Amino acid sequence: MRREGKKTKNEVKTGNRPGYTELHAVSGLAARLPEIETWPNQHKGYEITIEIPEYTAICPKTGLPDFGTIRLCYMPDKACLELKSLKFYIHAYRNLGIFYENAVNRILQDVVTACRPVWATVTGEFTARGGLHSTIEAKYP
Repeated sequence: MRREGKKTKNEVKTGNRPGYTELHAVSGLAARLPEIETWPNQHKGYEITIEIPEYTAICPKTGLPDFGTIRLCYMPDKACLELKSLKFYIHAYRNLGIFYENAVNRILQDVVTACRPVWATVTGEFTARGGLHSTIEAKYP
């Protein structure tokens, strides 16, 4: 039994809080999500910015909801993202247990797989939890 305030050897070594596991860390990364559809791009050299203020997911550790805004900026090459399918894709996170950092990187990976842009950036701005506001950004390439 652990005494109050005293850390285990593993906690001292890694700085991890008790109860966070590898399963929490990888939660949501391999979940099946709706396909993001595309349509043929007609032009070159322009940028698209899409702001999605309705992002929600579940914290895999606490089971509590997370809320935020996802901003996707990209330069299309041969295909553009179809917005209705992108909305369904983002809404599929609603009941998914996934950390902020994993969600932003997963969204970027799925966008790149769908449309193969020249470049892309996904930024997640998440509402304050415990007094902390988080902004996560992932870039391709």
